Amino acid sequence: MKIADARAIYYQNRQQLCDNKKTLSAQKTAAENKFKETGDTKFQEEAATLTLSLQKTEDAFIKNQEVLDNIGELWMSIANMESAKQQGDAMAKEAEDLGKVITVFRRLAAGDIVPASDEKKLMEYDWKMYQMAKNMQAMAQNEERKKHKSLWEDEEVPETTDPIEMANNAEVAVDLPDIEIPEVALTNLC
Repeated sequence: MKIADARAIYYQNRQQLCDNKKTLSAQKTAAENKFKETGDTKFQEEAATLTLSLQKTEDAFIKNQEVLDNIGELWMSIANMESAKQQGDAMAKEAEDLGKVITVFRRLAAGDIVPASDEKKLMEYDWKMYQMAKNMQAMAQNEERKKHKSLWEDEEVPETTDPIEMANNAEVAVDLPDIEIPEVALTNLC
């Protein structure tokens, strides 16, 4: 089962359990009030039964909330893990690009010829660094000027996935408990 589906089921259970608690609490209060007014023990017995039902519903609510909390932690862990992976990939790409920029600088400074696209990358990275490399290239008196291929050729743009989407679509690896939602019987106390 996907995490998003599990979350939806347990949120729905939570809402139903909340509604049941409100209904049972209102019925219990009504039964207690009727007992106080009339002294009839059937209302006292009804209030005691509703107290037990309310406790059973509260226990189911707590169990459901624990499962919901665990699913939420799993969801957050997966989303954070994917986000950290993407940040690491971006940092690695940035470090790789910095290495290429320095290589272009070094080649220009040595008097070599590099593609215009590589010069542009150096210029975009740091204008002063580019000017310095061009000045050094002009001063280099090499008769043999090497011609280099672009360092950025055949670069693919990596696909990024949304960490939240990834967390929602991850599978829950454990069996989730079925939460038994006690039925609420409506009483005619009013």
